[in-house]
Amino acid sequence: MLALSACAGNSHLSFLSPQGPVAATQRAHFVEMVSLLAIFVALPIFLLVPWIAWRYRYGAKSSRYAPRWGYSNVLEIAAWSGPVVIVVLLAVLVWRSTHALDPYRPIVSNAPPLRVLVIGYDWKWLFIYPDQGVASIGLLPLPVGRPVAMQLTSATVMQSLQIPALGGQIYAMGGMVTQLHLQADAPGRFMGENTMYNGDGFHQQRFTAVAMTPEAFDDWVKHSRSDGLTLDARTLKLIAQRTTPAQLMKALGQNAGVGNISFSRATYDIFSRIVMATMAGTTPSFKSDSGLPESPTKPVVDHASLSPAEQKP
Repeated sequence: MLALSACAGNSHLSFLSPQGPVAATQRAHFVEMVSLLAIFVALPIFLLVPWIAWRYRYGAKSSRYAPRWGYSNVLEIAAWSGPVVIVVLLAVLVWRSTHALDPYRPIVSNAPPLRVLVIGYDWKWLFIYPDQGVASIGLLPLPVGRPVAMQLTSATVMQSLQIPALGGQIYAMGGMVTQLHLQADAPGRFMGENTMYNGDGFHQQRFTAVAMTPEAFDDWVKHSRSDGLTLDARTLKLIAQRTTPAQLMKALGQNAGVGNISFSRATYDIFSRIVMATMAGTTPSFKSDSGLPESPTKPVVDHASLSPAEQKP
């Protein structure tokens, strides 16, 4: 009840109140596992412990004293059959759910996936929408009913991105690209965070994923293109510093009370350079403000061109 109480209103914090197909599958898996453990583990314990305490209580005439007892086929079978059944059932459920909840598995939909490039910094997330040419920090806008195909990397240490209400969790590692597929079924606001401790500002490395109508998403894109800060070499240098979102906004001359900031001129090239530079153990270099291309270039990983087997790391 305490967990569900946090799901009230328009802000969703847990997969127990799923807002997408991945989180709904996770909740179903959770209920299956809890039910299985309750029936085959907890229930026998709660029933047998009182019975054994009563059956073999001191002075009970129904019990038989057998100091030379050593083996019983019935007890041996009973002791091993229970764990065997539990392990088999758990293995079947885990095997099925592992494949169903594979973060690299694209969500089947008639709508084309929205590509989002995610870069983990200390202590903030940069979300790049290369096909729209915009980016954001502190806010992850998502169109309702459209799959989201994320590519993730880290510009610093290992980090972990999770949006519980939408389901899924994946690590972001320097010099590597991982994938995560999500979808929001209805408008709402969902908490997102880094679940891997990475320093003093760890507790502030959170963001808000906002599911909105396609029309509202298009309006946000247009607003970001026209009014967002230019994602140039100077801005990327400030983002790369070890600062919280509030400290970054202050450095960029923005109102820290807003909690998020939008950028224009965001491309695949930014993501690619950071991945390659981190892999080589160097600092990403952006020659000048004009050194960033104004149109999207080839992505590091093209989801559409990969088979399911090739999408594995």
